Amino acid sequence: MTFSNLRPNKDWTLFLDRDGVINQRLNDDYVKNPEEFVFLDGVLESIAFFSKHFGRILVVTNQQGVGKGLMEVSMLQEIHQKMLMDVEAAGGKIDKVYFCPDLESSKSIYRKPRIGMGLLAKRDFPKIDFQKSIMVGDTITDMLFGKRLKMNTVLISEDLTLARLHQHLIQLCFPSLVKFAEFLKQNLE
Repeated sequence: MTFSNLRPNKDWTLFLDRDGVINQRLNDDYVKNPEEFVFLDGVLESIAFFSKHFGRILVVTNQQGVGKGLMEVSMLQEIHQKMLMDVEAAGGKIDKVYFCPDLESSKSIYRKPRIGMGLLAKRDFPKIDFQKSIMVGDTITDMLFGKRLKMNTVLISEDLTLARLHQHLIQLCFPSLVKFAEFLKQNLE
């Protein structure tokens, strides 16, 4: 099966980055409370679609705003609880959210592009097959994380130059999660 003919089913796992993929990324800042968390257009509907076709949907997100002392873990958990409730209310599901609060300088195994969050997910969901998984993110760090675990990778970016420069890491590129969902709908119909 080639990735361009992708037909995920309940054996597959979808890994999603958070900021810039699910919600609006704040320039030079962090989402520090539930009021600042704003879903990107069409994402709730896209996650509802993915929920019908993937066995598991997991969020893996670096959140060094905690490590910088800009928010507490409890506030990050409130943000994620709001996200999960909104996704569920729209007919979707996210099975679990993994986050790394450590600073980039910490070299933590749990901070993408290192694979710690993926290994935690595999521990929690032993049926995960990384070769039947897709990592969707908006940074090269996300793509490295996916590739190191032998996942399929999808970059969310309007910057095609970035995609061309790193084509060895990126299998597909779309300007939004919604466009990726539309691509999958065409393959599944």
